[in-house]
Amino acid sequence: MANLFNFTDENNLNPSVEPGVEPSELSKFSPGLLTFAAVVTGFIMVIGLFGNLLTVVALLKCPKVRNVAAAFIISLCIADFLFCAMVLPFAISGFWTRTWSHGGALCQLVPFLRYGNVGVSLLSIALITLNRYIMIAHHSWYGRVYRKHIIALMIVFSWLFSYGMQLPTLIGVWGKFDYDPELGTCSILPDANGRSSKTALFVIAFIVPAMLIFICYARIFWVVHSSEQRMREHQRSQHTSPGTLNNSTDKRSTVKDNRETKARRNEWRITKMVLAIFLSFLVCYLPITIAKVADSHVHYPVFHIAGYLLLYASACVNPIIYVIMNAQYRAAYAAALCCPLARLSGLTSGAYPSSPACQPVRKTERTSALASYVRP
Repeated sequence: MANLFNFTDENNLNPSVEPGVEPSELSKFSPGLLTFAAVVTGFIMVIGLFGNLLTVVALLKCPKVRNVAAAFIISLCIADFLFCAMVLPFAISGFWTRTWSHGGALCQLVPFLRYGNVGVSLLSIALITLNRYIMIAHHSWYGRVYRKHIIALMIVFSWLFSYGMQLPTLIGVWGKFDYDPELGTCSILPDANGRSSKTALFVIAFIVPAMLIFICYARIFWVVHSSEQRMREHQRSQHTSPGTLNNSTDKRSTVKDNRETKARRNEWRITKMVLAIFLSFLVCYLPITIAKVADSHVHYPVFHIAGYLLLYASACVNPIIYVIMNAQYRAAYAAALCCPLARLSGLTSGAYPSSPACQPVRKTERTSALASYVRP
């Protein structure tokens, strides 16, 4: 571990690299390309800090979007905000200087935070997906599973597990966090016994949650498709049975159908939004994850840099998805931006009457949303 603090040789382009070790592949890129990467990363950092903070404020402020899924989305936003605040500045420095110049302690802490936030993000997405699955496929369990203390335990578990499984690497007994002379940044390297946790982390923190999300969505699509078929058959049976309902009953049935259809569509929009978040996560994280495992000796450095830029972009893409895919989130953002700063101290209180997304949710609306997926 002592070599972590050996960053003082001014004659070496990469001060942490021991004599006889080749300069990092990062140093072989043109200054213009690395400057471009630093600028793009800085832009991502600013957008991510603002977007994730705004999302947290909007979800806390507006009761209509403050549901169970929002609790996990807030956890996801906090992880992305910390990633932007505590990891990306060092990434910008690395692209700008082509080496690591922040000392050995931070060389261990920064990758620990980076991998930890990746784990929290994916587990948060998995928990949101599981929430959607239980809401749609097993709504009778919903009230028993999603109580306040259980939701809190789920969120705490996602953070403790994501960081806890890295503790052996942090203390150097299963790989180690150290300067990677081939890439010119700090990452997971083999320990003194030649062991590394990269592959295991890839399986535990990426493959397993991704498979859980895939299975949940496959089941969600099947249940929704079956429900739509039953709905159409039910409507056809009503239309082909004249004289069984009077006009007033027929009108009440039509109003109820319209209300439940609207609630069902809203829940389905949220489900599709979570799917888009997961797909964006795959697009952003899979390249660098594959590069770390399949090209551990950095034979293709361009692939690594492109992967890092995609990884950094994941920290700011989720608020963009919320804005594009959900009208209630757009209204919540508008309410959060328009409210006076003096009101921000009471974010959990009432919201502006002019913002539909910030109106309290009536109990009948919540019941209708749950029941819409289990109609005969």
